[in-house]
Amino acid sequence: METVKIRCENNDSEIVVSKGISLGEVAMMLPAKDSYPFIAAYVNNKSKDLNYRVYEPKSVRFIDATHFEGARVYQRTLFFVLYKAVRDLYPRGVLKIQHSLGRGFYFVVEGVEPCDGMAEAIAGRMRELTEADIPITRQIVYRTEAEAIYAGESDKLRLLNTRRHLYATVNDMADVHGYFYGTLATSSGMVKVFDVRPFHEGFLLCVPRRDNPLQIDESGGIEKMYDVFKMHKEWLKVLDVSNIGLLNSKIIEGRGGDIIKIGEALQQRLFTALSDTIMERRHKGLKLILISGPSSSGKTTFGMRLNIELRVFGLDPVVLSMDNYFVDRDKTPLGQNGKHDFEALEAVDLELFNDNLGRLIAGQEVEVPKFDFKEGRRYYDGTRMRLSPNSVIIVEGIHALNPAVARDIPDDNTFRIYVSALTTISMDNLSRFSTTDNRLLRRIVRDSKYRSHTALDTLRRWGSVRRGEEKNIFPYQEEADYMFNSSLIFEISILKRYAEPLLMEVPDTEKEYSEARRLLKMLDFFMPIDDKEVPPTSLIREFIGGSSFDY
Repeated sequence: METVKIRCENNDSEIVVSKGISLGEVAMMLPAKDSYPFIAAYVNNKSKDLNYRVYEPKSVRFIDATHFEGARVYQRTLFFVLYKAVRDLYPRGVLKIQHSLGRGFYFVVEGVEPCDGMAEAIAGRMRELTEADIPITRQIVYRTEAEAIYAGESDKLRLLNTRRHLYATVNDMADVHGYFYGTLATSSGMVKVFDVRPFHEGFLLCVPRRDNPLQIDESGGIEKMYDVFKMHKEWLKVLDVSNIGLLNSKIIEGRGGDIIKIGEALQQRLFTALSDTIMERRHKGLKLILISGPSSSGKTTFGMRLNIELRVFGLDPVVLSMDNYFVDRDKTPLGQNGKHDFEALEAVDLELFNDNLGRLIAGQEVEVPKFDFKEGRRYYDGTRMRLSPNSVIIVEGIHALNPAVARDIPDDNTFRIYVSALTTISMDNLSRFSTTDNRLLRRIVRDSKYRSHTALDTLRRWGSVRRGEEKNIFPYQEEADYMFNSSLIFEISILKRYAEPLLMEVPDTEKEYSEARRLLKMLDFFMPIDDKEVPPTSLIREFIGGSSFDY
């Protein structure tokens, strides 16, 4: 019997196994663990399912659903189970998983009128499928064979025909086929924690908590976000670019410039509507605008464009930076890693900030502090601030929507805005392009251009950034009076040519190589658009350069 050595990164050991053994069999050889079951693995820093067979020495790292990629594997597999459940129950219905919504996913079944009990029926059939523990397999087939498999599914066929590759990957589960743009679990029985609930015109697929995959994530507060997604989906429908295949077709036809112009015009409509709303509130006493949102949402350019919009109405926006209210370095709280946690709410002197804010709104003059980031201390240089009758204070920061900020300011005086790139374009009917991936690509391009960071640097920091967002930003997004979607219909096609060479530089010896490879595979589905027609005031210019704003 031929053998091969595997280096297992989970317990830093080396084991000798039979050549051709599957990763699932290798996982069973490892010491029992008290945490959650493995759902996939990294092999030489490439994501693989547990059916993958080892024929030569490899370095393997098994992951469960608490890992970012493990959670994605779980969700993709749930989508496949949902697809089969809908096919079994409603053969004439067309499942469309439209976008994430809070910690779940919003979907509709087109061609079937929603009715009482439908969510329970779908969830019940999904549970039967997970109990049946149906194997999920993967095959690579010639493109024409894939076209035959997907006959009648225009979303997948269009993507196949605009992404001209000789071979395509197909996943199989019993009598259904699909492709989910990433690793899947090896059986339906590995994704038993979920729920399906009715929500507006469709349904919400609830998924497990990432910190505890045995519990459904019950994070609430998704009504406002649903309204934003719904409006953006309507725009995509009007433009007939609701999925990547349709977008690619338009680009191939030479209509990329038109898509840019229309996308920018639609976003300008958002700015106009927002300004009108603010002016209505201004008549009721509004004096303070609080802006927050996750990393790479375009908050900086958003704030600058909003400033201009408000000046058109005769207002005098004044920026009060929360960064100047950091506590001195020796008072900054420490994170779990023992390093200073600058994103913690306790890193801000809230008492001083709220005091200054209240005095400014009351019409008093205030000497505002400055913060020396090199020395790690706050100081005063005589800078004073007083509001004019036309002034409105703008505060932008990760904690701006936290109720502890501006807690003493009456609601009539305050307007809260949440900004994020709420991406709505889909890969096909069953897979969406993640809003998180959209922001990550923005950040990779920006960090390279303006901060001399490699893609590897950005990917290494991303996990920490995400944890900070989940703690300090996402729980308060529904506190917003207005949600602004900063994503642009065409932006992934623009970011593609900037991000690809940066991602290709990530070496395969690094753990982040798998994430770089995953993003490259996603970008491969997009046809590029030249950015020459992107205006200098565009939000995307904050990341790719060429903006007329000074940052």
